[in-house]
Amino acid sequence: MILSCAIKSIMLIHLSDVQVPGVDTLGGITVPSLRGRLFKILLQNRHLLRFQFKKESIDWCQYESIISFRQQVEAGAGKFGKLPEGIEVLPVQIDSLYAEWILPAKATKDKMILYFHGGGYVSGTCNSHRAITAKFVKGSQIGALLFEYRLAPEHPYPAALEDSLSAYQWLLDQGIAASNIVFVGDSAGGGLGLATLLALRDQGTPLPAAAVAYSPVTDFTCSGDSYRTKAKICLSPEGMATALAKHYAGDEEPNLPYISPLYGNLQGLPPLLIYAGEDETLCDDAIRFAAKAKAAGVNVTLRVGEGMFHCYPAMAPLFPEAAQAMKEICAFIKIHTGK
Repeated sequence: MILSCAIKSIMLIHLSDVQVPGVDTLGGITVPSLRGRLFKILLQNRHLLRFQFKKESIDWCQYESIISFRQQVEAGAGKFGKLPEGIEVLPVQIDSLYAEWILPAKATKDKMILYFHGGGYVSGTCNSHRAITAKFVKGSQIGALLFEYRLAPEHPYPAALEDSLSAYQWLLDQGIAASNIVFVGDSAGGGLGLATLLALRDQGTPLPAAAVAYSPVTDFTCSGDSYRTKAKICLSPEGMATALAKHYAGDEEPNLPYISPLYGNLQGLPPLLIYAGEDETLCDDAIRFAAKAKAAGVNVTLRVGEGMFHCYPAMAPLFPEAAQAMKEICAFIKIHTGK
């Protein structure tokens, strides 16, 4: 009953001043901007730019489709812009994991963002997410460690979780206090960051100061209503989510809390800032997780961008909603690291 009431209240939140008891909200843009709407239309019809009058039908269960998707992700990395001026990138090896320090000018490593890249658990690298991560570094003036976890289907669960735990432990081993670390993750990386919080809490490892998850995957059973109601307008291809869930879960049930954090015990988690676009299939993943976290006593702030799409904060500064989200996320990071 508590969870049901929380969901009903949180569903009212868009980029507005609506106040929901127990859930912090932030004021902002209440109507999608013209630039934001045009940008979404362009993305929804990007197949036309390739002179394809119909969206391509893809069988995401096929391994060849995953390989092609990875190639597209890497080729599209430059579309998120170049690295901002004053950002330094330093390669680092964490046992078998490749990672990169992404640092602002003259930054020390006493405060740090641990960035969990997205890509449906089947794609994503430092190359694909370097420029995105650098936006958070530039805005917060706090360095980040961006790492490459093992990908499905070659390496299904629990590989990505194990690598995430290793990356966080490595930061702690470098002398960085847990209270000076903030998790940031997009899409599958957002869900992975939340799952990592659950695993760390269960292990008794000190938790980071806070976490940001935008468009997080929290329910790989794909049971939220938005998987159906937003399927036609979401940027993600139809049928992709259920196939990726099978690739990642492997022989395990997709409702395991470390795969789908929505089904975990959320008590004791650090402050959370969660974003989702109203017009994406993952919208209910964010809403339901935030509601359950609120019911568990977690300090959670939810932002559902009216008329917005998957991972829209990463598009800053291309339109006002993305720029505002980036500003708010960076402020959240600075507050929780005492910057």
